[in-house]
Amino acid sequence: MTSTSSRESASASKSRGQETAKENAAPACTERKLPDGTAVIAAPMRLPAGWNRDEVTVEFVLPIPYPNAQPDCFYTDADLRLAGGAMPTNTGQQMLDGQARLWFSWHLATWTPGVDNIHTYLRFIESRFRDAR
Repeated sequence: MTSTSSRESASASKSRGQETAKENAAPACTERKLPDGTAVIAAPMRLPAGWNRDEVTVEFVLPIPYPNAQPDCFYTDADLRLAGGAMPTNTGQQMLDGQARLWFSWHLATWTPGVDNIHTYLRFIESRFRDAR
């Protein structure tokens, strides 16, 4: 995976009037700009009991109007499974930026621009992993 430099990322995002992913994300997050104007945020995440791995890379797409619009769904390493080997509920194999990923159809109920951010979304993803099903 490639990531943009902090300066390039800051310039591109601030030109859209947004805080940058680098300014607002956990230190290990990376941001990849896509040709359509969205960005993919990637972050390593420790997994609780109930999964076939201890750690996974999560990715999600920041929509163009972020932070006024929320991210929706997320992706992980394609081989993530429940501890017993079953596929997690509400998942499927999908491509993201040319890579096969495991897609989680998981949606925030509310999003408050100016309050919610990338950290909020990462906590939301962590809550899904605590519910290993």
